[in-house]
Amino acid sequence: MHADELDVPQALVRRLVDAQFPQWAGEPLVRVPTWGTDNAMYRLGRELVVRLPRRAGTVGALRKELTWLPRLAPHLAAGEHGIPVPVPVASGSPDDAYPWDWAVYRWLDGTPALGASIDYQRLAVDLACFVARLQAVELRGTPPSGSRGVPLAELDEPVRARIPDLGDEFDTAQVTAAWEHALAAPAWAGPPVWMHGDLMPTNLLIDRAGGLAGVVDWGTCTTGDPACESLLAWMSLDAGSRSAYRTLLRVDDATWARARGWALSCAVQAVPYYRETYPVFADLARRTLAAVLAEDLE
Repeated sequence: MHADELDVPQALVRRLVDAQFPQWAGEPLVRVPTWGTDNAMYRLGRELVVRLPRRAGTVGALRKELTWLPRLAPHLAAGEHGIPVPVPVASGSPDDAYPWDWAVYRWLDGTPALGASIDYQRLAVDLACFVARLQAVELRGTPPSGSRGVPLAELDEPVRARIPDLGDEFDTAQVTAAWEHALAAPAWAGPPVWMHGDLMPTNLLIDRAGGLAGVVDWGTCTTGDPACESLLAWMSLDAGSRSAYRTLLRVDDATWARARGWALSCAVQAVPYYRETYPVFADLARRTLAAVLAEDLE
């Protein structure tokens, strides 16, 4: 999928687990069918999952999870409308065959959203409650900054560079106009808030009722402009549930416009990058961009 990714076969993971955590040496190890874009994952027994970066640039994201997830989880999973998030239980070390840190987490039950039957109205409510709870978290210190939560203008150059690559599928003039509309929205003037930063279907688990069962992959978590979090409205919801999410979260016009820009930026960059290597994700990006372009810009 990426030119710089490392092969992480099951035999390697088995050896790492057995050598560093002999208490789990007898547990079955099974590849998780859908890895996503940056990490290899193997289920370990019934209760655990092993997660290993496949790229050097992802190691920092894993370290961020190890630092912040134990502190965030109690705020997010407890009580009414609580949503489980991965909790790390062990941190693995590099060896001569695998060069980076890796980790073992608690397994979360649920169906990945891209392959699930979803009740979008229910999901909109669940996500609004989850985002509101996360934005209310107050913790000492701040996570390392990254590509999420920054002023939208910082994405202008990479987004414009990718727009011409969409010419055989989309009206690039329309894409450019939608992007410029988002850039014109007033910047966030409030305090930074906590965010997951990547609430796409690839990071959402769905329960049997079609609602939210868990949120995974916290490597982009940070604090900043809350508009970034609401990219989910176009990437993870449908047209009928989008307004319900916005109403419940009380998103103002400027934040909504920037959120639409965040969704557009992700889609514009993902379509050409994953067109051949990860077609399912490229299709998600196409649907997102189509949803953004279908809306009247206010």
